[in-house]
Amino acid sequence: MADVGNTNNPLRVAIIGSGPAGFYVVSNLLRYTDLQVEMDMFERLPTPFGLVRYGVAPDHPKDKSVTRTYDRIAHNPNYRFYGNVQYGKDINLQDLQQHYHQIVFATGAQTDRSLGIPGETLRGNHSAAEFVAWYNGHPDFADLQFDLTREDVVVVGMGNVALDVARILCRTSAELAQTDIADYALEALRNHKIRRIYVLGRRGPAQAAFTPLEIRELGELTDTDVRVLPDEARLDAVSEEFLAANPSRNADKNIACIERYSHTAPAGRKRLLTLRFFVSPAELRGQAGRLTAVRLVKNQPVRADDGSVRARATDIEEILPAGLLFRSVGYRGVALPDVPFNEDSGLIENQQGRVTDTAGKALAGLYVAGWIKRGPSGVIGTNKTCARETVDCMLEDVAGNKLLQPKSADPQTVAQLVRERCNQMISYHDWELIDAAEVSNGKSANRPRVKFTKLDDMLTVLDQARNTDTRHSP
Repeated sequence: MADVGNTNNPLRVAIIGSGPAGFYVVSNLLRYTDLQVEMDMFERLPTPFGLVRYGVAPDHPKDKSVTRTYDRIAHNPNYRFYGNVQYGKDINLQDLQQHYHQIVFATGAQTDRSLGIPGETLRGNHSAAEFVAWYNGHPDFADLQFDLTREDVVVVGMGNVALDVARILCRTSAELAQTDIADYALEALRNHKIRRIYVLGRRGPAQAAFTPLEIRELGELTDTDVRVLPDEARLDAVSEEFLAANPSRNADKNIACIERYSHTAPAGRKRLLTLRFFVSPAELRGQAGRLTAVRLVKNQPVRADDGSVRARATDIEEILPAGLLFRSVGYRGVALPDVPFNEDSGLIENQQGRVTDTAGKALAGLYVAGWIKRGPSGVIGTNKTCARETVDCMLEDVAGNKLLQPKSADPQTVAQLVRERCNQMISYHDWELIDAAEVSNGKSANRPRVKFTKLDDMLTVLDQARNTDTRHSP
């Protein structure tokens, strides 16, 4: 390779974001044993792992086990973690350009899309993303409150996140008490009054975005009946034609499962979960500023010019009682200071992972990976392939010497800069001390862990742990 990437002049890479995409950038770079690379990961939160810690449902512990792989990556001597350090506040693009040859943005998709209908300012209308972050103990969302005294809840969307929200609302308190759900969420959900949950999809079962595992799992809920209207479960002719030309095993499995639900009689359990298809919310209605109902329109499937199946509204309407609504209609990224951003797509401008300006020209040394690169699609493992594409571009640019020209690539200079800017910086070893305390607190309650949801609590337990630990932060 070029002059950069050897023992005397290692390739210095900064990674912004510590979720799956960020860690897969690290693991892909480490595959090239002939490349000497040093990687510093900067995370706004005090804890690593991003969406795995704060997005994966607490009743899906197997999905969280991927953090063991990330943990092994983090113990590589050429990796450093700077937690509780915010890009755009504690460090900026100019700082990074002075100390690194390449910079990768892997900040995910942090906000949600609105429904774009009347009534969205009513109390009781929430983002599913906020609710997920709340019950997972995200520090930014720990103080939110949701009125769980309402009996009727609507979830708009047919992806895995929508089903996660519905499933958590349907779990018994005994089931939730065995997970790592945030303590305050466990207490709030313990005595909630919710009896009916409606999950709404604008298209049919064939277009649902959830996985077969997620839809099948609903049928295993211990105290909830699952219902699908037979007319809405039936495969429509437009979708049947599309699937004949575009076979999908996942779609076939989803359709079969939904068909079974449509023929299953309710057993009189405590809660009723209804999956609705071919309906869209057209208006949120309320009284005294609070949500009380949703006006729905019935849709019919049509083939679009590009061959896909779309939903077209009809004149048929209905009113659905609802005291609480969670919208799960897509995540979108947030613009970062000094980085080209497309407001329409909610993504950093890029071509195959290379950040570009508005004219499509690649900007030397700047890259992107994960949801902020491609949008909120796929599962955790999808980020591995996404990161590989980005890393391939990075290596091409190393070979072509299309790099930033840092004034000082010394790791200790960066460490000193960060400590000067952020005196509450958390290293990976610090995180391990916090992690150990969470796991220890969980043992007495027969739980995987009891999460700290406030920075001050993390810093307190960290100070206590440091007094008995002799290792130093990097």
